[in-house]
Amino acid sequence: MKYSLIIHPQSDVQSQNIGERTQIWQFCVVLPGARIGSDVNLCANVFVENDVTVGDRVTVKCGVQLWDGITVENDVFIGPNVTFTNDRFPKSKQRPVAFARTLIKAHASIGANATILPGLTIGQGAMIGAAAVVTRDVPPYAIVKGNPARISGYVNGGAESPSAIQPAKEKRDNFSGISWVRFTAVSDMRGDLIASDFSKQISFPVKRVFFVTNVPSHHVRGEHGHKECHQLLICLQGSVMVAVDNGQKRAQWRLDDPSLGIHIHPKVWAAQYKYSNNAVVAVFASHEYDASDYIRNYDEFLLIVNDQKSHHNTTF
Repeated sequence: MKYSLIIHPQSDVQSQNIGERTQIWQFCVVLPGARIGSDVNLCANVFVENDVTVGDRVTVKCGVQLWDGITVENDVFIGPNVTFTNDRFPKSKQRPVAFARTLIKAHASIGANATILPGLTIGQGAMIGAAAVVTRDVPPYAIVKGNPARISGYVNGGAESPSAIQPAKEKRDNFSGISWVRFTAVSDMRGDLIASDFSKQISFPVKRVFFVTNVPSHHVRGEHGHKECHQLLICLQGSVMVAVDNGQKRAQWRLDDPSLGIHIHPKVWAAQYKYSNNAVVAVFASHEYDASDYIRNYDEFLLIVNDQKSHHNTTF
């Protein structure tokens, strides 16, 4: 059975490429070239230009304009009066040579009155706070707020988790692709001593060591996975948030104890953010630097992880 559209008589819908069960309410304008999926809800006073693609199950609240060059993937929420832009150098009465392409990945949510600058990608599952001004790409599952928008956390299991603010030493869940290493700590009036027998405590040979420091608190490092390389992160001083994603589950912890290290296995996506002013992070790696070992695209990461799982689940 084919379900018809619901198009309010006071809207101007010129496109013929609109999916089933989509609802378009009063005073909307949809130009002929627009492509809109199924189960979409365009609330009142939404304008959709020609070179626009909207996926399935998308909600666009009142007062939003989707200009040429915008692609919205499935299951996205766009709040009221969100402003998109598509011209990096706007001039009166001058049409740009090429529109900047803006991509809103699946399951992202954009809060009311946010502004998205041209040519950006809003990552899968990301959440943009109300009135945020987004000036750079937003990583998958990041939560950004403010002007300019900065990462304040990561979505964990579909919502911002209260556990995100707990220190790693208080919360050490079982998480596939992550393990923890506790070093020996001795304290007396002379100070603290932390010791490790790497050959016994670390499950990989260490071939490279580097240190991260002086990171502005609003900057994010990492945002990648590795195909083969293991890494052990230890926050020697201060604190830093570590967010991890194994393709099926996400978690995050605050590292603030130099006697505790987090071992990030290959094929785990990881990011570090909210560095304290005095943070010093040591990273011990199983491989020498190899650019080809990095997985920097989240979609590619998911393909690699899911392909690996399918091979493991295959029976002969």
